[in-house]
Amino acid sequence: MQKIGLIGGIGPESTVSYYRQLVHGVKQKQGEHSLPRISIETLSAFEVFAFCKQEQYDALAEYILDGIRSLAAAGAKCAALTGNTPNIVFDRLKASSPIPLVSAIEATVAVAKARGVRKVGLLGTVFTMTNTFFVEPFVREGIAVVVPNASEIAYIHGKIESELEHGIVTDETRAGFVKIIEDMKARADIDQIILGCTELPLLLSDDSSPVPCLDTVAIHVAALVEKITQDEA
Repeated sequence: MQKIGLIGGIGPESTVSYYRQLVHGVKQKQGEHSLPRISIETLSAFEVFAFCKQEQYDALAEYILDGIRSLAAAGAKCAALTGNTPNIVFDRLKASSPIPLVSAIEATVAVAKARGVRKVGLLGTVFTMTNTFFVEPFVREGIAVVVPNASEIAYIHGKIESELEHGIVTDETRAGFVKIIEDMKARADIDQIILGCTELPLLLSDDSSPVPCLDTVAIHVAALVEKITQDEA
């Protein structure tokens, strides 16, 4: 089985979820006594946000690449980011990484296509919702992407940064997000909603969302399990 490297801490809660889901996914595929080989390099979601706020994308890429190099030195044969916002520099990372990177966005586009989705809503950090790096891969495949309005974006990002990144989950915040999804459905008739921040599955799921969710963590993990076990298939 290939050893995988995770760039963790972006954010901390989703790193825990990635670890657990990778363990569960490998067990499901290869049996209860099979465990993945994982190294985790912990960076900081708050450093990522600071680089993005200042539009210091070269510095952001180098910050993440330093972590990827550490993972490669530890024997990882491929790597993944446990946050979606850093994908703003994914092309730069991919071009310079010493090991292959598995993209959460590409995996999510593939699942959306397989589901026959025609229009999706996108939730995430302000950087994910107001830039094109997450939207363009969907548009290229003929899937329209709808983002919240300005006040909704501010609310969503505020809750991610002040609550979800710290593992704080409240019913009040969940209700606020559900209302935003309901309004997006009413305004734009979205089919599904992309949980485009890896902490959002703490708050939302198919059971609580007004429309089905594209959970980028679960989708990414499935692609990672396939990648690291392919030599064992």
